[in-house]
Amino acid sequence: MSQRADADNYDCTEDEDMKIGIIGAGQIGGTLTRRLTALGHEVFVANSRGPETLSALAVETGATAVPVREAVRGVDLVVVTIPLKNVAGLPADLFAGTPAAVVVVDTCNYYPRQRDGRIEGIEAGLPESRWVEQQLGRPVIKAFNNIYARHLMEKGKPAGRTGRIALPLAGDDAAAKAVVLKLVDELGFDGVDTGGLDESWRQQPGTPAYTKDFDVNGVRHALSEASKNRTPEWRATANSPGTFAVPA
Repeated sequence: MSQRADADNYDCTEDEDMKIGIIGAGQIGGTLTRRLTALGHEVFVANSRGPETLSALAVETGATAVPVREAVRGVDLVVVTIPLKNVAGLPADLFAGTPAAVVVVDTCNYYPRQRDGRIEGIEAGLPESRWVEQQLGRPVIKAFNNIYARHLMEKGKPAGRTGRIALPLAGDDAAAKAVVLKLVDELGFDGVDTGGLDESWRQQPGTPAYTKDFDVNGVRHALSEASKNRTPEWRATANSPGTFAVPA
């Protein structure tokens, strides 16, 4: 495939192709399916409703629609990108046969008042991705959670280009982070390693880095300005959840 290096939709095809499983085909999952297949990666995409509901996306992108369990088999990397409340509903043994070297990326965000309702561990201060990790029984790298799907689709740029958006990522495994940093660069963004997974709260919803499209320096400054205390709009209430149109 040819390399496209325009400022609006950057594709870099020089990196080694991977087999990637994507669990979730919503805004971020669908966008990553489109971007990663365009880059030459072999993508296996799954959702909660079954592969037959993903036929249009498969035809459009060349990805293979599979059941959820097959999205973690025989792949190099798995992306979990579903509503956060649904993570606990994934099969408890989903990763039982998946080699430890397979990287797992968590893009999920906690929207208590709009969608997810109250999750006690997170409300008590547990970083969202640490909670996800506990549900999966598998270490994760937090990435791709703080950018709009349309910007992820359209705003990648070649390395060194002025205004290249930077994406923070956090995790405890340096080798796994290196894999994700390379993928972020391939997609046309600068990666910023924010440290261990316990620091991933710095890129959660409501923080200065969330959905702001900063460059590297801007992201680093925003991360340094983040507060661990959730503001009321990002905490559950007695009536949660509502909807995105009418939070509760």
